[in-house]
Amino acid sequence: MTNLPLPALVLTAGLGTRLRPLTDLVAKPALPVAGKPLASRILESLARQGVTDAVLNLSHLPSTITGIVGDGSQFGLRVRYSWEQPVLGSAGGPRHALPILGAPRFLIVNGDTLTDVSLREVASAHAASGAAVTMALVPHPAPDRYGGVRVADDGRVLRFSGRTERAEILDGGHARLGELWHFIGVQVVEAWVFADLPDNEPAESIGGVYRELVTAGKVRAYRSNAKFRDIGRPQEYLETTLAVARDEGASRDVVVERGGEVEDGATLDRVIVWDRSRVPADARLTNCVVAGATVPAGTVAKNCCIVPAESGSALVPFP
Repeated sequence: MTNLPLPALVLTAGLGTRLRPLTDLVAKPALPVAGKPLASRILESLARQGVTDAVLNLSHLPSTITGIVGDGSQFGLRVRYSWEQPVLGSAGGPRHALPILGAPRFLIVNGDTLTDVSLREVASAHAASGAAVTMALVPHPAPDRYGGVRVADDGRVLRFSGRTERAEILDGGHARLGELWHFIGVQVVEAWVFADLPDNEPAESIGGVYRELVTAGKVRAYRSNAKFRDIGRPQEYLETTLAVARDEGASRDVVVERGGEVEDGATLDRVIVWDRSRVPADARLTNCVVAGATVPAGTVAKNCCIVPAESGSALVPFP
């Protein structure tokens, strides 16, 4: 495959607060997803599409990511790291990574989503439009669940909307709503967008530096029907992992990672069992993640994470 002539910045520095207690154990991109860490799946996807150079930003539990990724050679990539302390945000992170990226234009890929969107097509659309930022979008799956991106018919991003926003958008003096789309964590950006930000200071893109660009019509949408899976909260992590496992041939909704142990007789339905986990024969688990813990004998649990604790194991309900 011809190389994609853009480096990729993979955003892996976040604290993953919505995924606690799982992200108290490992960084979000290190979460196992049906036999492979999330970061591995993202980097494999980049390599398949011709990316050869990637930078990962790091802050929270960085060794759990570097121990998986290394120098990237196992994925056919050159991987380097941009270190942040504290976390610098969705604009501050790219600003800090600019010297490592060393390119006037690059991809930004979220480290907590999986998608099969064509990176080459997003990059081609960006180059053709002259935009400062091109965001990959899909039809919005759940407008009442989370915010979206309002897009004009000509592909201009009009604004970023909150979950409950129903306000109209004014365009040329006429009331205009703008079609609602969902951002899937892939974008192509011009380096100058971030270059004037002070280094090592937190800053955000959406809701921050992109606002003036949106007003100037310099943020564009690449709209597609690409597959998209998110890992935001424990329930979404569970759903994504089980869906990936089914896509890869699993016959039931149970994923036992290598190094996990489930004794004969245990009743499991929609359960993930991590490495260094043990589920006894008399356990009854439904919609649970067992994250490196030994499940107490006789446990009957639903909709929770089971994690190591000082006294043995703790059952933490899904939020």
